Amino acid sequence: MRFSKERRVSGVDVHQHLWSAPLRAALRARTAAPRLDGWTLHLDGEPPYEVEPDDHDEARRAALARADGLELALVSLSSPLGVELLPPDEARPLLDAYHDGASALPEPFRAWAAACVTEIDPDALVKELDRGFVGLQLPANALLDATGYERCAPLLAVLEERGLPLFVHPGPAAAAEGPAWWAAVVPYVGQMHAAWYAFRAFGRPAFPRLRVCFALMAGLAPLHGERLAARGGGRGEIDRNAFVETSSYGPRAADAIVRALGVDVVVHGSDRPYAEPRELGLGEAARRAFRVANPYRLLEGEERTHVF
Repeated sequence: MRFSKERRVSGVDVHQHLWSAPLRAALRARTAAPRLDGWTLHLDGEPPYEVEPDDHDEARRAALARADGLELALVSLSSPLGVELLPPDEARPLLDAYHDGASALPEPFRAWAAACVTEIDPDALVKELDRGFVGLQLPANALLDATGYERCAPLLAVLEERGLPLFVHPGPAAAAEGPAWWAAVVPYVGQMHAAWYAFRAFGRPAFPRLRVCFALMAGLAPLHGERLAARGGGRGEIDRNAFVETSSYGPRAADAIVRALGVDVVVHGSDRPYAEPRELGLGEAARRAFRVANPYRLLEGEERTHVF
């Protein structure tokens, strides 16, 4: 994959969701969660969610992406649906529908591949990467410990061999009573916090060349670097191939993350349609780094000097 070679390079959003017609049909064909009943989404562990049909209108979303000045908007399967964690015979039809629909989206969309983690199939991942998917998204709760990394190792080995990135996204929320915002603010953030440190402990030693991006600024886990150092976890070394994306956070969180990690591992992600792009108020140089230079390095692993 290459960005345009025009003198002026547009931006990149690494984190959007758009349910194509094949995926919607596959979800509506189900009688158990995850399923769609009309436009009502039913998940285990979360209250029913009324989906806005316009949010998944391909022409409308493409127009929004162009209005945001994007050359590239990366769509991923919504891991909180739990598709990747279903038994293989249930997961495959949904994964096939997702991949078929995502591969047919109009510009400026490209997509992350998805994979079943209850039966690991690296050949299936190779097939989707050969179709042009930019890398692989996995749910965070599949990568929370050494066992998770051992299970997913064949998938991660494919990415490392091909020089393609991993995107870690919150998975299904544990069943719990609470207000509508509970899952996004409590279990999702907790998953990402744990996934950040699991990667440091188990993922990076096993896959030293793998580039990885953590959704929602890894649940702000990097802000605990001082505690990590105090408890013998290292001296705060920065992994320049471990990126975080910005979705749902604003200027205060972004400023703190940049102070903890530096500016060159933060990439722009909006989580549209569940959140809108935010201006982070860190200046034009940081904005350009987040939207162009850093996503390019995440996706292709190369440095490039851009002319703006």
